[in-house]
Amino acid sequence: MTASELRKKYLDFFKARNHVIIPSASLLPENDPTTLFTGSGMQPMIPFLLGESHPEGKRIADSQKCFRTQDIEEIGDNRHTTVFEMLGNWSLGDYFKNEHIEWMFTFLTKELKLDPKRLYFTVFRGNPALNIPRDDEAVSKWQELFKTIGVDAKTADFSERDGMKDGRIFFYDEKKNWWSRAGTPDKMPVGEPGGPDSEMFWDFGAELKIHETSPWKNEVCHVNCDCGRFVEIGNNVFMQYRKTANGFETLAQKNIDFGGGLERLASAVDDNPDIFRSDVFKTLRETIESLSGKQYGANANETFAFRIAMDHMRAAVFLIGDGATPSNKDQGYFTRRLIRRALRFADKLGIKEAMATKVANAVIASYGDHYTALQSKKDFILTELEKEEDKFKKTLAQGLREFEKISSGAISGVDAFNLYQSYGFPIEVTEELAKERGLSLDRIAFDLELKKHQELSRTASAGMFKGGLADASVETTRLHTAAHLMLAALRTVLGNHIEQAGSNITAERLRFDFRHGAKMTDEEKKKVEDLVNEAIIKDLPVTIEELSKDEAKAKGATGIFDEKYGAIVKVYKIGSGSNQFSYEICGGPHVTHTGELGGTFKITKEEASSQGVRRIKAIIEKKKISAPR
Repeated sequence: MTASELRKKYLDFFKARNHVIIPSASLLPENDPTTLFTGSGMQPMIPFLLGESHPEGKRIADSQKCFRTQDIEEIGDNRHTTVFEMLGNWSLGDYFKNEHIEWMFTFLTKELKLDPKRLYFTVFRGNPALNIPRDDEAVSKWQELFKTIGVDAKTADFSERDGMKDGRIFFYDEKKNWWSRAGTPDKMPVGEPGGPDSEMFWDFGAELKIHETSPWKNEVCHVNCDCGRFVEIGNNVFMQYRKTANGFETLAQKNIDFGGGLERLASAVDDNPDIFRSDVFKTLRETIESLSGKQYGANANETFAFRIAMDHMRAAVFLIGDGATPSNKDQGYFTRRLIRRALRFADKLGIKEAMATKVANAVIASYGDHYTALQSKKDFILTELEKEEDKFKKTLAQGLREFEKISSGAISGVDAFNLYQSYGFPIEVTEELAKERGLSLDRIAFDLELKKHQELSRTASAGMFKGGLADASVETTRLHTAAHLMLAALRTVLGNHIEQAGSNITAERLRFDFRHGAKMTDEEKKKVEDLVNEAIIKDLPVTIEELSKDEAKAKGATGIFDEKYGAIVKVYKIGSGSNQFSYEICGGPHVTHTGELGGTFKITKEEASSQGVRRIKAIIEKKKISAPR
C-alpha cells in the first residue's frame, strides 16, 4: 500500500462515516501568534475545538501537512522528519470515545490489515489531586475490541523497573497521556480545555531492542522508549475537561481530536521501521543515489547524510510552496537553514553539481497530485531553490576552508559570526561542524555579535516573526479590520497583483507583508492612507456570509483560491452596493462598522521584508478624522 493509497483509504473511511473532508491548511499559520509554523493537525482546528461552529459541520477529517522546527535536531534516525502529514478526524460535540475507538480499531486492523497482536496502547492513569479519574472507559473499549479477536488485552501501570509486565494497555501520567495547548494540567490557564488521550503504538519487533549493536539492549523495554522497537502511529485525544479557578469541570461539548502520522502508518503497513525507505521518499532517494553514485543504507555515515538531504529538501519545497522563501529572518530563516544544511550533507555525499531543482522535481512528482499548489507554484519553487543553492555553493568550499583555519581550538563568537555573515553558514551548521570535530563554540558570544549587527543594520526585528493576531481584544480587532481596508486600498493603488504574505497584529499596531516588487512612493502611501480613512469616515457596515468556495470566487471575493480552502468559506464584506470597499475571505474577528476604528489610519513604515515582499507597519491615531483633500 502506497502512502497515497493509505491517505485516500483513511479519508474515504471517515467520509463514509459522515465526515466532511477539508483540505490542508498552510504551513504558515493564519491568525495564530503563538507559533511560526503549523506543527500539528489540530492547530488549524483550535477555534472550533473551543466552541466556534465549523462551516462544514461537526464531523471533519483531513490530511494536514505539518512542520516542526524542534525535530530538526532529530533528523538522521529512521523515524523523524521535519515535514510530515497528519491524518486527522474531529468530532465537535458529536460522537465520543466509544464510537471513535471502535472506528480506529477497525481502520487499523481491517482497512490497513495491521496485526492486532502487534498493536499497543497507552491511556491516562488519572490524577486524584485534580479530581480527574483514570480513563477506565477507554481501557474497557480497547479490551472489548481485542476480545472480539481472541486477545486478552491486559493492563499495566508502567514502571521502568518492571517494564511491560505482559501488558498491552499501559497507564501513564499527564506528561505522556494528557493533551492541552498549554501542556500538562498544572500549566493550563483558567478556561483552557484539555483532556486525556490514548496513544497507539506499532511493534516492529523485539530484535531491534536485543540486537548486539543496540545501545538499549540492556534497558527495560516499554512502548515510550527510544530504542525504535515501538513507534507511535496515532493519538486519540478526548477533550472533555475545562480548567476553572476551583479545578476541572466537564465540558458541555466533548470533542474528539485524532492525529495519526501518515509516514509512520505507512511504515507500519510496510513493516519497515525506516521511514526513508517508504514510497514517499522513493523518487527522492533514487535521485540522490543517482547524483551521488552512492547507495542508501550502504554505511551509517552516508545513511545519516542521505536522511538529512532527503528530509530537509522535501521540507524546503513545502515551505517555499506556502510562501516561506529563504531569508535571514522569520520563517524564511528556517527554509534557508534547511537548504544549506542539506547542501552541506549532499557535498559530503560527493554531490558537486547543482542538485536542488532535481531533488525538488522529485518531491513535486511524489506529492503534486494531492497538494496541487506544488504543481501550480513549481516554477516559483524551483527558481527560489536554484537561487539559494547558487548563493551557498559559491561560498561553501571557501567557508569550509575558513572553518579549518579557525578550528585548531575553541571557536569564538566572532569567528562563528564571520562564517555566518561572510559565508552564509547558519550558526547551526557551524555548531554541527564543531561537534563533529570535538570543538567548543561560544554561542553566547555569537548571539551578542549578531545582536550588534542587527542593531547597526536595522534589518532584523527584535524576535522571530509571530504571525496573525496577538489576541482578540477590541484594539486588535480594530486593527485587523484596518488591515482588510489597507489591503483593498493597496490593490486599488498598486494593482490587483497585490497578495497578503503574512501579518502580525497587536493592540498597538499592525504589521502586514504583501507581495510587490518595488518600494512604495510617498504619494502611493498617502493615497492608501486617504482611501482607508475615507472608508472609516463613511462608517461602512461589516457583514459576514458563508459561501461555497466557487460562489465566493464568482462573487468576486479576494483570496488565493488554492487547496487550503474548504468547500465552505467565511467572506467578510465591508460596505455594500456602490460603497462596497472590501470583499475578502477571512476567519478572524472584525468590527461591525468601520467607524468603530475610532481614529486616523497612518502608515508609520514601509520597507523590504524579503525578496519580492514588502512590509507595512501602521497604527490608528486616536484623533478626529478630517476628510481627505
